[in-house]
Amino acid sequence: MRVGDAGDGFVDLGFGKADTGRAARTGDAEVVYGEGKSIEQVLALVAALRTAEPGHPALVTRAPQLMRQAVADAFAESTVDDDGRAVAVGGLPTARGQVCVVSAGTSDGAVAAEAAFVARVFGAGVTSVRDVGVAGIHRLLAARDLLDAADCLIVVAGMDGALPSAVGGLTGVPLVAVPTSVGYGASFGGVAALLTMLNSCAPGVVVCNIDNGFGAGVFAARVARRAARREVSA
Repeated sequence: MRVGDAGDGFVDLGFGKADTGRAARTGDAEVVYGEGKSIEQVLALVAALRTAEPGHPALVTRAPQLMRQAVADAFAESTVDDDGRAVAVGGLPTARGQVCVVSAGTSDGAVAAEAAFVARVFGAGVTSVRDVGVAGIHRLLAARDLLDAADCLIVVAGMDGALPSAVGGLTGVPLVAVPTSVGYGASFGGVAALLTMLNSCAPGVVVCNIDNGFGAGVFAARVARRAARREVSA
C-alpha cells in the first residue's frame, strides 16, 4: 500500500485508490459500493477511510449478506441495515434536519431502506411513510402532516411511478423521486416509472436514476442539513 503525498488526498491500495480527501472537498466521505468487490477489498477500503476520516462513518452500500457480516465482524462500531443492504462503520453523526422517505409499496422497500439508511449516515434525521401508493390514495392523505414536517422528501415508486406527482401536489417540501424496477413487463425494468417522474406535472420534483436509493439519500440529507443550519443561524 502506498500513501499519497500530503496533497494527493488518496490512499493507493493497489486494486484501487481510496479518496481520503472527499470529506474536505464536499463535507461527506467517500462511500464504498460493495457489488463487484471482494470482501477483502471492501475491508481494506473501509480501514483506509476510517483511518483517514475518523470523524465520518465509512459506508458500504449494495453489500451482500456475507460482506455485511464480514464488515460487522471486523469493525466493532458497525451498524448493519439488512433491508437496505448496507453497513456503516463508526458512530453515526448527530441528526440535523429531517428527511421523510415515502414508498409506494412493500416491493419498493429495499430501495426505500437504502435511501433512509444513507440519509441517516449522511447526518439527517429520518422518518418513513410506507405503502401509500396511488391505488389507495387515502393512505397518503392520512400522512400529510408527516410530509409537511420534513425538510426534504424521498418518494420511491415502481409500476407507473405516479406517487411523486401526487406527493408534489400536496406539499411544497423539496422532493427527490426514485423510480424502482418493480413492475410487470411494460414497466421495462423501471423505465416507465422513470419517464413518468421526469414528466411530472407537479413542480419541484427532481429525479434520481432507477433504484438509486443511495443518490436520493445523499441529496436529501444535504438539503436537510442545510435547512437545519439556516434555522439555527436565524
